[in-house]
Amino acid sequence: MGICFSSAKNDGDESDHHAEFAGGNVTLVTTKDAWDQKLSEAKREHKVVIANFSASWCGPCRMITPYYIELSEKHPSLMFLTVDVDELTDFSTQWDIKATPTFFFLRDGEQFDKLVGANKPELLKKITGIVDSESRRQM
Repeated sequence: MGICFSSAKNDGDESDHHAEFAGGNVTLVTTKDAWDQKLSEAKREHKVVIANFSASWCGPCRMITPYYIELSEKHPSLMFLTVDVDELTDFSTQWDIKATPTFFFLRDGEQFDKLVGANKPELLKKITGIVDSESRRQM
């Protein structure tokens, strides 16, 4: 499992890294307003939100992103968001991010689970559990 602890921004690479973190059904959140809008939308549509707090300089974040995008395509009943901790520093601080990637699982805007690190099997296990749980709730 890989995680990055440093919050130092890599100033040597200012290329547009947003494309790396979005794709499939993943939405890159770049403002607090956009975050609020997506959470309102998820609440209206009764969707669980998986929020990936990542950084462009973080190797494990880059490693798990294609898998995260793949999961978003397989599970359209969930809402997948990505927040770049360097783009939304104050907002990320409010979430007490200690390492990247950190995945938060939210229902009705409230956190009910969390995963720290680029742990593919554990991420899949949590998402599968959520999908199974949500399908039982709707019966």
